[in-house]
Amino acid sequence: MTTAWSRRTFLATSAVLTAAVGAALTPPASATPLSPSPAADPYAALRATWSRLILGEGFSPTAEPFRSRLTDLGAKARGLLETMAPADGSLWPDAVFADPDPDTDAESFAFSGRMADSFTRLNTMAQAYRQQGTGLTGSTALRDAVLTGLEHLNTQVYNDRQTRYGNWYSWQIGAPQALLDVCVLLYDAIAPERLARYCAAVDHFVPDSAVASYTGTSTGANRVDLCRVLALRGAVGASAAKIALARDALSPVFPLVSKGDGLYADGSFIQHTTVPYTGSYGSVMLGGLGMLFALLKGSDWEVTDPKRQVVFDAVENAWAPFLFNGLVMDAVAGRAISRGEADDHRRGHPILASIVLLGQGASAAENTRWRSLVKGWAQRDYYSPPLSNPSLGLTALARIKNVLDDSALTPLPEPDGHRLFPDMARATHRRPGWAASLSMADRRITYYETGNGENLRGWHTGSGMLYWWGDTFANGQYSDAFWPTVDPYRLPGTTASRKALANGAGGDWGASLPDVNWVGGATDGKRAAVGQYLRGLSSTLMAKKSWFFLDDTVVCLGAGIQCRDGAIVETTVDNRNLGPTGNAPFTVDGSAKPLTLPWSATLTGASWAHLGGHGGYVFPGGATVKALRENRTGRWRDINTGGSADQLSRKYLTLWFDHGRDPSDASYAYQLLPGATEQRTAARAADSGWLRVLANSDDQQGVAVPSLGLTAVNFWFGGTVGPLVADAPCSVMVTEHGDGTATVCVSDPMRKRTSLTLTWNRTVASVVSKPATVTSATTGTSLRLVFGDLSATRGATQTVKVRLA
Repeated sequence: MTTAWSRRTFLATSAVLTAAVGAALTPPASATPLSPSPAADPYAALRATWSRLILGEGFSPTAEPFRSRLTDLGAKARGLLETMAPADGSLWPDAVFADPDPDTDAESFAFSGRMADSFTRLNTMAQAYRQQGTGLTGSTALRDAVLTGLEHLNTQVYNDRQTRYGNWYSWQIGAPQALLDVCVLLYDAIAPERLARYCAAVDHFVPDSAVASYTGTSTGANRVDLCRVLALRGAVGASAAKIALARDALSPVFPLVSKGDGLYADGSFIQHTTVPYTGSYGSVMLGGLGMLFALLKGSDWEVTDPKRQVVFDAVENAWAPFLFNGLVMDAVAGRAISRGEADDHRRGHPILASIVLLGQGASAAENTRWRSLVKGWAQRDYYSPPLSNPSLGLTALARIKNVLDDSALTPLPEPDGHRLFPDMARATHRRPGWAASLSMADRRITYYETGNGENLRGWHTGSGMLYWWGDTFANGQYSDAFWPTVDPYRLPGTTASRKALANGAGGDWGASLPDVNWVGGATDGKRAAVGQYLRGLSSTLMAKKSWFFLDDTVVCLGAGIQCRDGAIVETTVDNRNLGPTGNAPFTVDGSAKPLTLPWSATLTGASWAHLGGHGGYVFPGGATVKALRENRTGRWRDINTGGSADQLSRKYLTLWFDHGRDPSDASYAYQLLPGATEQRTAARAADSGWLRVLANSDDQQGVAVPSLGLTAVNFWFGGTVGPLVADAPCSVMVTEHGDGTATVCVSDPMRKRTSLTLTWNRTVASVVSKPATVTSATTGTSLRLVFGDLSATRGATQTVKVRLA
């Protein structure tokens, strides 16, 4: 429980301590050490490099957007200077970090967080002191206040006698990173004896043993952060051994992994064992590696491990697929989606800057290509231009502006095609004008992550959530207060029970995993068949869900939907965030629906619907769909205990299938057409021959699109669907090409098949190419493919190319 201070007592005590401690701790001029020349001192060279990395270079402090940003930095530092009041248990009155008797773990976490935040505030002040144009550049009062603060925190809490409490991250990463940054920025003003004590504190909380094994909290992004602490500890304390340890401890991060945290061969990135985290922890890791590579480049401790090429390759294999016009997709951001201060665009921009920095250590060809990619992403972000991102640091801002100003660079367009990530149950699809991503869950990948009081209602994000964006429209769909205002039981694409769930249901840190194996699909890199055997979180819900990602549409099928929760089950076709005004016209079968709020209707026999400014929906054969236009309110604090309590309001248009209470064998079918006009949507619905639904049952789901020469089937069990026959569960996509060839794509999403026989009843002349997993291929009036052991393929697509008769 926090000590009860009256405001008057607190301020009086703070004032006395500020004066007394400030006078006692301000170092005399004679005690200020002078740094040797960087040329003669390798540690001074590292500190000089790190100063440039955290302060930035190559920009004018009098030019925008830097002038305004520096002014803001100065104002923030001035506010911190004016409110800093060293007292027992705090450095600022609103950041009490010491409590002799915390009542709960949550309180203990909060106190440790405030301790780390106190160092972060000092870092802000130190940067305002060192940066040009802040209004406090070179201010001795500001410098002395930072020195006072460092000493106060060392005396009070961050020292080699303190026992850790609360969040380990605060002690091993948050606090020491900020502390060491300040030590670098103010190195010449800190007496050697003090530096020794600060280093001793870091050694106490981040001993060499912190990176002795690649386990627990010392993997992936966390390992990179710990290495940053060790490297800076070495630079500040002149310890070659610490820097060498930091360099060598990076090596376990580089190799591709087959389980747990890290980068996978298919481009997946996992942190916390079960959470897809490319856009959050992955961003931290990418940025941290870029900074460490740059820090150590040209020094005696340069990172030369050849496996670091894995990280360079991952720029386009792992990160680029989830970047779209400046944003990073929420499907790989974990609990970060619940943080109101950083939406998908604001999380994406630091990744762009990190790619630019990483390129400095890559090959010339890689560097040029990445800069061209970044220029394209940054130029196309009309919704939230990177140079206007208030949370983007000056260094990142400078890197992105440098790329935008580089007239020799030709911006690269968004790629066109499909990427399937079976190792993290994710998929991305890109077509001219739009992009989509899909998030699922299985026995290896959690439904969602909650922890530290964050993402309390992300329950159904792994239940087949289908995100989509346009290149010139709807880029703020999930950015504009979507997460605190959307109905968490009606996330786009998901099938969910309306059974009420408690905040954080299922457990912290991705603990809850569905007991299913069939999640994945097959892709030729352009189109895909993807499926999810869904079991609901804390629910009896079961369903088979399939998505067929095609040229201008995503065909969505659901079957075998059953539940015994005593609650209604729904499949949400879409739930579009229309912003504060929400006047997008909505038309069903050519009939305009009201713009009034609230408005709801049951659309019986609907064959198509269109939402102006977004896209169209087609219901093959007609369907009964429910629609709702409503105003929804919420607060970030509702889904994140540390979030803002401000009430937010957004308008939504929701379309869903109501499967009723406790359905036994419900199903659905629809097409999503992102960006389609009303006319094109109506035309697709009228073209009854364009799409043939071959199967939509608990056993198989499949479609054929004759104009594309495509047949795709998810076999939940073996059987016959159209021209395809499989003797066991698998995913299959066959495409006939105009040159007389065909591509047969097959995968084992369950990762359990030791044999599989697939027959395509189509006359085939010869096999052009096949993978080693095919043990027999028979052609003639049909194609018979016999696969050997597929269990080690990790759900990856096996591609066979044939020549048709």
